[in-house]
Amino acid sequence: MTGQGLYRHSLALLTDLYQLTMAYGYWKTRRLEQLACFNLMFRDNPFNGGYTVTAGLEEVIHFLNDLRFEEEDVAYLGKLMGADGKPLFEIGFLNYLQELEFCCDVDAMPEGTIAFPNEPMLRITGPILQCQILETALLNMMCYQTLIASKASRVCLATRGEEVLEFGLRRAQGIDGGLAASRAAYIGGCGATSNVLAGKLYGIPVKGTHAHSWVMSFDSELEAFEAYAEAMPNNCMFLVDTYDTLEGVRQAVAVGKKLRDKGHDLLGIRLDSGDLAYLSAEARKILDEGGFADAKIVASNDLDEFIIDSLKRQHAQVNVWGVGTKLATAFDQPALGGVFKLSAVKNPGEDWEYKVKLSEQTVKISTPGFLQVRRYQDKSGFIADMVYDEHLGAEEQPTIIDPNDATKRKRVSTNPPHEDLLVPIYRNGEQVYDIPSLSVIRQRVQDQLSALHPSIRRFLNPHTYPAGLEARLYDLRTKLILKARGYDENGL
Repeated sequence: MTGQGLYRHSLALLTDLYQLTMAYGYWKTRRLEQLACFNLMFRDNPFNGGYTVTAGLEEVIHFLNDLRFEEEDVAYLGKLMGADGKPLFEIGFLNYLQELEFCCDVDAMPEGTIAFPNEPMLRITGPILQCQILETALLNMMCYQTLIASKASRVCLATRGEEVLEFGLRRAQGIDGGLAASRAAYIGGCGATSNVLAGKLYGIPVKGTHAHSWVMSFDSELEAFEAYAEAMPNNCMFLVDTYDTLEGVRQAVAVGKKLRDKGHDLLGIRLDSGDLAYLSAEARKILDEGGFADAKIVASNDLDEFIIDSLKRQHAQVNVWGVGTKLATAFDQPALGGVFKLSAVKNPGEDWEYKVKLSEQTVKISTPGFLQVRRYQDKSGFIADMVYDEHLGAEEQPTIIDPNDATKRKRVSTNPPHEDLLVPIYRNGEQVYDIPSLSVIRQRVQDQLSALHPSIRRFLNPHTYPAGLEARLYDLRTKLILKARGYDENGL
C-alpha cells in the first residue's frame, strides 16, 4: 500500500493538473509511443551546506507499485470542465488512464547517498505520457525527505556523536509531513522519534515521558514526579523546568533515590528552556552529587545545528538533544528546489534526440542525455563526481567541467576507483531493486559522510566539492545551447 499502509488506495491523482492536461495532449496528438527521458535533480545544496543526503526513494517505489487510475479517479476527472463549460477530458482519454499500466525504466541513487547540485537523483525513461504524469509525485516524495535527511545529518554532526531525538510532529507540515520528517530524520542520523505512528510504520525507536501539563496538574512538582515514578518506574526522565529549573533537578534526584530503593533508576532530566549551557552544567553537578552520574541530561527548546554547535563550544553538559520544529520544518529553507527536466525524446523508428532547456539564468539551463553520476575516490575518501551520458560513455581519465563556469575544471588523471551512483530500480515497469532496511540506509549516510573531507561538512562557508559534467557531455550541451539560440557550433 502507498505510504507504508497509511493510505488505502492508489495516489494516481497526486499530481498537478497541468501534468494531466499535457498527458491529454500527448494522447490527443497520438504520441503514445514517443519515449522520453527525464532527470530529477536539485540546483543548490540546502541550508547553504556543502552536501545533500538523498531520501524518499522507498516511498516512490510504493507509490509506483500501487499506481493505477481507479474508477473514482476517472469519474472525478470526467467532471472537470474547460473554459467553454464542456468536459476538459474526452471519455476515450479517461478510459485510457483507467487501463494504464506503468512500464517505465527507473534508475536512482540509493537512499542515504550523498549528492551534489546538478546530479540526477533519479532518472526515468519510458512513454512520455507516463513520465509526465509522475513528475509532481516524484518531486514531492523525494525532495522533502531529502531536505529533512540533510537537515538531520547536520544536526547530528553538531552533537559530535551524541544522540538526537526527533520531536517535530506537533510542528510539522501536516500528517504526511510529520511522518515523512520522522522517517527522513532517522535516515539522517536521529536515534529515535516522539512520533508513535512513524514508529509503527517504519520501525523507528520511539521515546518520550511527560510534559509541563503533567507537572502543573499536581499541587507540587515533587508530587508530580512521585506520581509519574509510581505509574512508570521504568521510564523516568523528568522535565524539570516547569517552575524553578535547578530546584526541579533536586526534586528529580529525591525521587530518583526512592526509585533506586525499589529496584529502578532515574534515567535523567530534560531541560526545555533557559540558558542551556549554564543550567546543564549546574544540573550535572546536582545529579552527580546526588549519586546519579549516569543520569542523562536531555536538552530541547528550538534547537538546530548552529545552536547545538554553540552550546557544545560552551561545554554544555548535555547528553541527548531533542530537536523538533527546526528539524521537521527544515528551518530555514522550506523547500529543496528540485527540478524534473526532459533530456531526450525518441519517436518510433528514429534515434534518440537530445533536448536542452534554455534560460537567461545559466543555472537554469538543463543538461541533455541519459545522465549517470560517477564518483571517484581514493584512500582519503571521495575526490570528485562526474555526470556523464551513458550513450556517449566516459573516458578513463576524464575532465570534469562545472556546468555553470567552464573555467572550473578537474582532471581525473590517476584512474582511481569509482562507482556509478544511479542503480536500476524498475525495468519495463517491474521492480528489480530490493529495498534496504532503514538501518542499512541510515548507516549508508554515516559511511558516506565519513568519506567527505571535513571542510565540506562544516556549516559555515563549506568547501565546494568537485562535481560537474564530463567534457564530451559538456561539449554536446554547449552545441545544443548554441543551436537553440540560432548559432552554429562555432558560435557564429
